[in-house]
Amino acid sequence: MTSTTTAGLTVADVMRPPVTTVERDAHVAAAAYLMKKKHDNALVVVTDGVDCRPVTLICDGDITQAVADGRDLEKTRLTSLQLPELVVVSPDTSIPDATERMLATRVAYAPVVDDGRMVGLIDLALLCRALLTERRAADAGG
Repeated sequence: MTSTTTAGLTVADVMRPPVTTVERDAHVAAAAYLMKKKHDNALVVVTDGVDCRPVTLICDGDITQAVADGRDLEKTRLTSLQLPELVVVSPDTSIPDATERMLATRVAYAPVVDDGRMVGLIDLALLCRALLTERRAADAGG
């Protein structure tokens, strides 16, 4: 973060760099492997082919659900899972606006897209950290 307050801070100030992607036709086991290899809790699922547009996200909870449902992760494709509708934010979205949007749509992760290109990933933990920093700064100043 570049400041001790979120006044004026945007998603671009707190987002993670571009993340690992997985094609929507991949097996769940491939997604689990990528998460482990990249030490990440979420992958952006993209269209197959050259444009690789984000279509949804898969997180560790989705893989846990597939295991609990008794699915064969080597045979189950991401397209057969009930993955959330994609919520996309732009880099210039304010921290409070991004937080409210993600809470309203009940998603923990959102790709950050600028001019149709994925430039990062934001999650509720990063947004909450920024909001808490603002609160502490306000409490200390007042």
